[in-house]
Amino acid sequence: MTAARTGPAFSVHDIPFSTYGSWFDISPVVAEKTYAEDLHLVSHQNGMHAVLRLVPLNTTKDDRAETRVEATPGLLSWIGASGHIDLAYESPDTVRLRGSGLGIGVLAAAHALTPFSGTYFFHDPAADAYVFTSYETGRRYRVTLLSGIIAEAEGAQALGSADRGLAMTGEGDGAWEIAIEELDTSRSPYATSATFDNIVESARGAFADFVDAVAPWRSSATPAAELAAYVVWSATVRPAGLVTRPAVLMSKHWMDKVWSWDHCFNALALAPGCPELAVDQFALPFDHQDDSGALPDSVTHSEVLYNFVKPPIHGWAFGHLRRRLPTPLDQAQLAEVYARLKRWTDFWLTARRAPGAELAHYQHGNDSGWDNATTFDPERVVVTADLAAFLVLQLHELADLAGELGKADESRRWTAKAAETLTALIDQLWTGDRFVARGVAGGDTWSSASLLDLMPIVLGEHLPGEVSSALADHIKAHLTPYGLATELPTSPHYLADGYWRGPIWAPATVLVEDGLRRAGHHRLADDISARFRALCETYGFAENFDALTGTGLRDRAYTWTASSYLLLAEAYAHRAGR
Repeated sequence: MTAARTGPAFSVHDIPFSTYGSWFDISPVVAEKTYAEDLHLVSHQNGMHAVLRLVPLNTTKDDRAETRVEATPGLLSWIGASGHIDLAYESPDTVRLRGSGLGIGVLAAAHALTPFSGTYFFHDPAADAYVFTSYETGRRYRVTLLSGIIAEAEGAQALGSADRGLAMTGEGDGAWEIAIEELDTSRSPYATSATFDNIVESARGAFADFVDAVAPWRSSATPAAELAAYVVWSATVRPAGLVTRPAVLMSKHWMDKVWSWDHCFNALALAPGCPELAVDQFALPFDHQDDSGALPDSVTHSEVLYNFVKPPIHGWAFGHLRRRLPTPLDQAQLAEVYARLKRWTDFWLTARRAPGAELAHYQHGNDSGWDNATTFDPERVVVTADLAAFLVLQLHELADLAGELGKADESRRWTAKAAETLTALIDQLWTGDRFVARGVAGGDTWSSASLLDLMPIVLGEHLPGEVSSALADHIKAHLTPYGLATELPTSPHYLADGYWRGPIWAPATVLVEDGLRRAGHHRLADDISARFRALCETYGFAENFDALTGTGLRDRAYTWTASSYLLLAEAYAHRAGR
């Protein structure tokens, strides 16, 4: 195995160890902000559930061994004073483990509270293997001994809160090997001809191919590109349950869903190198579009939520996606997207416009994706400038698609509606210096110190020059050494870990950077890109970041952050190469 194929090292406390297509990972993160002492096999089917606890054992004392964990794409290792344990994915549903000088305990992660919950454990004589059946995931986890001995097995067929699991150790040379499979009901006894080393090499090769596809431009000037690619690659799951396509989850920590704007950034990052996967990312929420045209708030294995929506950035995203795909979409594909975008736009223009209103409104901060932004402090049912701006871009994209599909009358109608919406945005919400929000109930207007008020910069070339220049000046005030604070740091409402009330977020960064660049503010766009790239290169790919220290916050393995880094790093590499 050559060093060039090992990929970047990472901490499993920040990034779970997994593989493309798998619904489970190996991680100490067992629930939101909850870190266990030991690594666990954590499933993301039917929610996030720690299923098995993996405990390194001293072979002489049969107690927990002190080890350090090392991880690179393809190989996870526990390293102790007397030996080591290695783990690798043979396939999305099977991991192989081997050890020398150390044993391992494979234990049910938690006690059952009743005979009908938790994990049931038994020996399956038909497969000569031990099986854990998980009530929470609805799946079985089969452990097959390939070499070595089972030193202990306890709790087989027990009900209630009994301990259950088994321990493996070596014989004469201290070596042992097992396979753990995730399965539904049954399958043939485990059998393979692949050696452990071949499995590792295959996994590393699969990741190396992915990196070469999505980041062929990488260099020492973009040092986090491979790790960003690993975050995206390892968070991808195969179709199952309500997930209709191969899907990049936001994380294989607790943010294990596809939200209906997050997916756009993953689609864009994947487009040049993995076009089919990129199109799947864009399309997945639309597979669950309801009768009103609304997209769900989120989709996961066994749940689709419609209680909120997310902002209509999809016209903006699809325009960029089309330009980034190596092969143009055919007429049938364009027609399908057009129909879906039309229904999504009609939802905003009907269900989300008050009688007689020209501009659409949000019903809660969650609808904007900026859940608790200070823009929504006075009221929650609010007309905001960012929403109008996104709809203008979506209307322009519909006009372009209609023209390509030979629907000239519809194209003209969408173009006219875009112009009307832009005029209403400027007339009703622009004060001459900034945009304000307006309450739907009483018509009161207000401004805030939130970056959300400046998001109409996404209109880029569609904005009058004096408007984009004023917005650019306000945006500069949000810049910290690490990037764009979502609330002015001088604001009395600023919170270091306040979600959208201060921290730096990837989607806002990408949208603002793109809008500034299209409006001609290239120097400011370059600065924002450089600061965010440096932030990721130092602090990783967290859900968001402390704007004054750079520290990663919340979920530490967030794919839209990794994808945003890839987008900005690719654009930087191309600019530098001109």
